[in-house]
Amino acid sequence: MMKINEPTAQEIKDKKIYAEWGLTDEEYRMIAEDILGRMPNYTETGLFSVMWSEHCSYKNSKPVLRKFPTSGPQVLQGPGEGAGIVDIGDGQAVVFKAESHNHPSAVEPYEGAATGVGGIIRDIFSMGARPIAILDSLRFGELDNQRTKYLLEEVVAGISGYGNCIGIPTVGGEVAFDPCYEGNPLVNAMCVGLIDHKDIQKGQAKGVGNSIMYVGAKTGRDGIHGATFASEEFVEGEEQQRSAVQVGDPFMEKLLLEACLELILEHADILVGIQDMGAAGLVSSSSEMASKAGSGLKLYLDDVPQRETGMTPYEMMLSESQERMLICIEQGHEDEVVALFKKYDLDAVTIGEVTDDGLYRLYHKDVEVANLPVDALAEDAPVYQKEKKEPARIKEFSEMADFEPTIEDGSKTLLQLLQQPTIASKKMIYQTYDSQVRTNTVVLPGSDAAVLRVRGTNKALAMTTDCNARYLYLNPEIGGQIAVAEAARNIVCSGGQPLAITDCLNYGSPDKPEGFWELWTSADGIAKACETLDTPVISGNVSLYNETNGKAIYPTPMIGMVGLIHDLAHVTTQEFKKSGDLVYVIGQTQADFNGSELQKMILGKIEGRLMAFDLTEEKENQDAVLQAIQQGLVASAHDCSEGGLAVALAEACFKNGLGVEAVIDVPATWLFSETQSRFVVSVSPENQAAFEALMEDRAAFVGTVTTKAEIKIDNMDGEIQVDTRKAKELWEEAIPCLMK
Repeated sequence: MMKINEPTAQEIKDKKIYAEWGLTDEEYRMIAEDILGRMPNYTETGLFSVMWSEHCSYKNSKPVLRKFPTSGPQVLQGPGEGAGIVDIGDGQAVVFKAESHNHPSAVEPYEGAATGVGGIIRDIFSMGARPIAILDSLRFGELDNQRTKYLLEEVVAGISGYGNCIGIPTVGGEVAFDPCYEGNPLVNAMCVGLIDHKDIQKGQAKGVGNSIMYVGAKTGRDGIHGATFASEEFVEGEEQQRSAVQVGDPFMEKLLLEACLELILEHADILVGIQDMGAAGLVSSSSEMASKAGSGLKLYLDDVPQRETGMTPYEMMLSESQERMLICIEQGHEDEVVALFKKYDLDAVTIGEVTDDGLYRLYHKDVEVANLPVDALAEDAPVYQKEKKEPARIKEFSEMADFEPTIEDGSKTLLQLLQQPTIASKKMIYQTYDSQVRTNTVVLPGSDAAVLRVRGTNKALAMTTDCNARYLYLNPEIGGQIAVAEAARNIVCSGGQPLAITDCLNYGSPDKPEGFWELWTSADGIAKACETLDTPVISGNVSLYNETNGKAIYPTPMIGMVGLIHDLAHVTTQEFKKSGDLVYVIGQTQADFNGSELQKMILGKIEGRLMAFDLTEEKENQDAVLQAIQQGLVASAHDCSEGGLAVALAEACFKNGLGVEAVIDVPATWLFSETQSRFVVSVSPENQAAFEALMEDRAAFVGTVTTKAEIKIDNMDGEIQVDTRKAKELWEEAIPCLMK
């Protein structure tokens, strides 16, 4: 029987209860009049509200996502499944995706971050891949208040607590600090897996009479309406929805991972489809699996494993309890699956069957509680072309004179920049992660990209997450291009050929014309860079409504990129290797200070026009550096990014306690300029002639690596001179000092 306190269909309409769940009047009208020809009941309204939320339907962002290139000879699976898949040769492929868990992490930072990691891991093994690495991308407010320090500590603990328990190394990531993230931190997690082509799975439910089985943890009342919650802004003083945050159990996930991979690898003949129960839980996984296959479903909710009593259909369908998967199994083989999962102490229960009528029907206590066209949930959400309007700041920035910093003392400026939280060492953060479990990690956190060997081959994978949101705040289109370019630069510095990207598009509200304009224009930049650098978008997610009290975060499209290192001999790291090596800068340096760390440090804010940026030059410089690395001519390579050349040279000295003597014929301030497309590389003297011949006029010789632990840079205005040990100490201690 239906619970007494559930409103009737008439009450839902009259009291506009649907509006509290995020449906508009017009959306409710479409459901009642155009799709059903009747008023939806309580459960049905709930199903539509989550499936038509931005988080599940991308109703505001589909027109944006259509801009991205999503195919290429290397792409085996683009967007639309649990994760994207790229060929790496020899019958093997790399599987990867990133997801955001921003809203939950703002409310319950430990569980929010932990379940973000859990969800992205399930996306990878639902494709049939074994997860091999986790990366993250985090944004916080300034470290000058207790709440931000608390959020940072708890988010980092949540990420390490979950991934390490499962035995997947956390190998890389990035962290940046800006005031706009104070009320709305960003927690983006990326997972990378390996698979043989023959084992690739699809999330589909097809074949009339085949069984729908529920495997993994029991369903509770946690995370109900999590997808709707992720599609709303925060307002201070409102009771935050803690119930919309799930609680994770990494040990259960480890069992689920092994059980699912055993099912995929050893029972492929009976497995029709598999999908993670992520956002919107059982309703999204089941309706999407049926919709993709063009079939219908009947689900019997009394059979759903429940860990709480008296759960209603609405609660069961919308719960986002963790560590659950949905599988479609050939009829008659259910006992095999039950036996397999029992071995891992996990539930495996048949809860439904595939039909051919295209309907989505739910039964509870012998009553039909929902009867809808399956495509209405999974495919037919309205798509909105939102109004766009350039924010007033863009015009203001374009009319400003370029920022021209004056600095009294270049040495002092370098030491100050090294202590800015966005530049400072993140060792305090990444040393809490296990980055070496499974012993495949070749390059640990701290260099430009992480590198993992592909067991049984001479190949490796390079992986990174990147985005300088300040650049996007000044110019979303060029900033979007730079985000992709910087990710590729990091891959190249590690000896890898960039393959493809995943993304987390973190923005403010699309309902504000300025917010949608930022999303729309930055997508143009991302798409253009992906085309030029031949890195299609194979997966990703959109996280909108990142606003607190009406103030949006910077547009922050996190780019996760994976590259292929064809030979382990090509693996390259950023630190100088030995005294006497020659140091070169690839790329031109200009007076590019708008949006830079130096501007923020001096003015306390960023403003002005973004630097000019040339994607063609970027691609040519990347290709030249990669070629030099592959020919064995490069001892170290480092992407020149935040803080400019002086910071890049200092960072290259730190790990091995070396020094550098350089002569760079520019004004002192230009050493902190953030002109793009530049690399700092070191070359052994015996490779000098070959390197210079290959580079032609791309590389400028600037100096030599020394054993004397001192960073010396002669410039037009004098000399920067700092002790390597002192500089490294300040760089490493900056964040721990702020956290105390």
